[in-house]
Amino acid sequence: MNMVRKRDWILLTGSSNPPLAEKIATRLQKPLGKVDIRRFSDGEVFVEIKENVRGRDVYVIQSTCSPANESLMELLIMIDALKRASAKEINAVIPYYGYSRQDRKVAPRTPISAKLVANLLTSAGATRIVSVDLHAGQIQGFFDIPFDNLFAGPVIYQYVAETIKPHGELVIVSPDAGGVERARSMAKRLEATVAIIDKRRTGPNVAKAMNIIGDVAGKNALILDDMIDTAGTLTEAAQAVKDHGALRVFATASHGVLSGPAIDRIEKSTIEKVIVTDTIPLSHLGSGCKKIEVVSVSDLLAEAIYRIHSYDSVSSLFT
Repeated sequence: MNMVRKRDWILLTGSSNPPLAEKIATRLQKPLGKVDIRRFSDGEVFVEIKENVRGRDVYVIQSTCSPANESLMELLIMIDALKRASAKEINAVIPYYGYSRQDRKVAPRTPISAKLVANLLTSAGATRIVSVDLHAGQIQGFFDIPFDNLFAGPVIYQYVAETIKPHGELVIVSPDAGGVERARSMAKRLEATVAIIDKRRTGPNVAKAMNIIGDVAGKNALILDDMIDTAGTLTEAAQAVKDHGALRVFATASHGVLSGPAIDRIEKSTIEKVIVTDTIPLSHLGSGCKKIEVVSVSDLLAEAIYRIHSYDSVSSLFT
């Protein structure tokens, strides 16, 4: 009897972002495994893996996006089911890592929810995490298992280089001081200048742009952020840039959360085009907005999965 078994692997997905999972599966030329996900009458999640995963490496693709708590719970239950079914490796591919904005105590008696989620994923049985553009890079330190934080920058760069850059001098605008490094990296690749918006935040999802550091007059401005939630910060920044003499204003973000009044604000703003990736599926409202353009990170994630499974280097995907 031959006791050496070929190292096998399987792709699974939850219900948060099936279109992205299907693109990844197509790119890898590997079908998605069958998973039965149901809800009890009181809302409890039930998961049954319809594939044999014993001794196999499993990649679970699930963004913890809206509804955030249900998506997260679904992922945890899938991981638990796989662990109890004797999967060899359980790789949680989380294109959008929810709760990432709560990465530190910002006031007395507040939680560090990003750490709590890390504990839950590890306790459930995940052996590796793959994500895209964490809101705070230090979240990787919350885990004692391998964590690959991929960057959507190259995907966005390609779109900008082909559709925006050729139409005039470009300035990359960081909406806050925390995004300066991201803006500098993009500006270097596009041979553009950098500007920074100084803002004052008065409450959650509430910000007021105050001043612009840098020259935007007579240039096409690209506001670069990691996520767009209610779009309050984004539209304030766009108006400030326009008021300071920018010819045209564009915006891009890795994660289009686009909650609450976001779509309406974008429609009424001075922004010509908002580029987001498909780490979060666009809502039916967002899909009807002509100002929003979606680029896919499916090739990026597929390449990462392939390299992880093949024990190849993933580091080149971080640039």
